[in-house]
Amino acid sequence: MRILVIDDEVPTLKMFGLLLEALGHAPVTAESGEEGLISFDRERPDVVLTDIKMPGIDGMDVLRALKEADPRIEVIVITGHGDTELAIEALHLDATDFINKPVRREALEHALSRAEERIRLKRAKEEEIRLVAGPGVDAGPDAIKDAAQDGAAVVRIRGTVNSPAEPVLRHVFEEALLTGAPTVVLDFEPSVSVNGAGIAVLAELVRHARTLGRAVRITGVSANLSTVFDVVGIAHNATVEAASPLE
Repeated sequence: MRILVIDDEVPTLKMFGLLLEALGHAPVTAESGEEGLISFDRERPDVVLTDIKMPGIDGMDVLRALKEADPRIEVIVITGHGDTELAIEALHLDATDFINKPVRREALEHALSRAEERIRLKRAKEEEIRLVAGPGVDAGPDAIKDAAQDGAAVVRIRGTVNSPAEPVLRHVFEEALLTGAPTVVLDFEPSVSVNGAGIAVLAELVRHARTLGRAVRITGVSANLSTVFDVVGIAHNATVEAASPLE
């Protein structure tokens, strides 16, 4: 994997570079949070390792900025003694993991393995949640024809909408909004399942679209899921069209 390491201590950067190369990865280093964000935009690494405490833009600010730029990026934070509360806060911000200084090889390998697994799951989710039509988007065979003709942005949703799907769904929904389409269609396969985390993010996204003056249509959901969307309030901010029993 291509891994960006951000730390204000040069000896630490050198240590990470040697260790990551020994593990078969391609490290890129940055000596500050500011430099790290620039390097991220330029290099687009698979994983970012960032120290929490740095002058200027610290590791928590880096984590927030990276997740805003790309919710799918895997970020491992490097903590020192007594930084447990910061580490927990980082996990709440969807950091992949945290490792303590002095860094042990085993701990680093474990954190990177976790990041690789999350990347694998997200790539699988990207096949299930995709923007398939909209202004400037080539309409794929899975797009809804009449929606595409109306200039709507169509997001195809398959599989399960859960915590692993959240960053992918956020990213694709933002892509749909950026097309400028007046309507975003969330095209569900009737067999899609949605757990509590999925319901929460869907409710947030449709509210966000409404504040921007965009309409949201949810199509193809099962009758049961349509009822759930009505009960939790999603149907107040979006038009929900259940699939027919024969679909």
